[in-house]
Amino acid sequence: MTTGFDTAALARFQTAIQADVDAELYDGAVIKIARHGEVALETAIGFADRKTGRAAALDDVFKVYSLTKAFTNALVLQAIDRGQISLTTRVVDVIPEFFGRDKFRATKKDRINVGHLLTHRAGLPSTPSPVGYDQLHDFDAVVDAVCQMDVVGSPGEAFAYSPTVNHVLMAEIVRRVHGSGDTVREIMANEVFAPLGMTSSGLGVAPAHKGRIVPIVSSMPSASWITDKDTLDLADTMEHPNAVLPWVGALTSAGDVFRFAEMLRQQGTLDGTRLLSPAVIDKATTLQTGDAINDLYQHLAEARGWETPPGNMGLGFALGGAGMRVTQFGTMSSTRTFGNFGAGSTLFWVDPERQITFVCLTAKVIEESQNIERFQRLSDMVLSAAL
Repeated sequence: MTTGFDTAALARFQTAIQADVDAELYDGAVIKIARHGEVALETAIGFADRKTGRAAALDDVFKVYSLTKAFTNALVLQAIDRGQISLTTRVVDVIPEFFGRDKFRATKKDRINVGHLLTHRAGLPSTPSPVGYDQLHDFDAVVDAVCQMDVVGSPGEAFAYSPTVNHVLMAEIVRRVHGSGDTVREIMANEVFAPLGMTSSGLGVAPAHKGRIVPIVSSMPSASWITDKDTLDLADTMEHPNAVLPWVGALTSAGDVFRFAEMLRQQGTLDGTRLLSPAVIDKATTLQTGDAINDLYQHLAEARGWETPPGNMGLGFALGGAGMRVTQFGTMSSTRTFGNFGAGSTLFWVDPERQITFVCLTAKVIEESQNIERFQRLSDMVLSAAL
């Protein structure tokens, strides 16, 4: 036994990942598991790059796709703590251009607020690419494109995961109320990464990433909504020198994600530095969407013959929820387990009841329902290892 875990069970967990790698489900993984902040397992298994034979390493840097949203969520929650905005702040009150250039297409935009964006209930389109990949690095161009979009649902009612649009608007809101004149990239570095000692993290490629980036390998089915080309083009966009993609564009390490997750587990504080208040974290990790189904992910469940689960969303953080359903956080997690994940490859969660933190960043993007099954199995093995 070590730090509240069964060592034999943790060994089985590592064997399971090695078996996945041997079967080429994915190429490698960097993992960190802790209980009450005490690390029980930190390991790298398999390959960072199977093609070249490069072994996975603890300091590998991953393009984490939508796990990036967790960092942007933190900026928004921080702005709420500071009184710069509230959950009921309307988007148009901070970004008047959100009404768009065509007044006849501005219907319902005045109803969308920060809380709607955080809970994916803004009623905006679920497009991952408001502009072409040749422009996606240009944050100002993306903001402008989002401002011209129509509202397609009922704000506060329709629940559909937003791959891009909501976090574009939230990042721009933070930039404007921050008052420093800094870019979103600079604000995230100064307000999240630096205070938490996340030295391997950046919104885009940084000098510290040289020689450490895990290349993106994609294995999506041809009929997938997100294709291999989308995944690879997006990975290339992240490396543009001026890229600012606060919805998918972070590069980070398992160790850094662990530090971020530990800050959340400890109610906003890490190593004596307070980033967020306990009040805002409690609100963010409390169910905000009731029994509503997440429209965008419903098709995954239907295609696999799974029971369609509720979306279980807090303020920007996915929640474990109650009942028996297919979930990345495992079927045995407590109902208020919370975390984030990124496109078929990366995940972290915190179980506040058991005080377990789990980070798993993997090499190779796999089809999303396979990814959910994979992480459910691994998460359940972590939960089963706890004593």
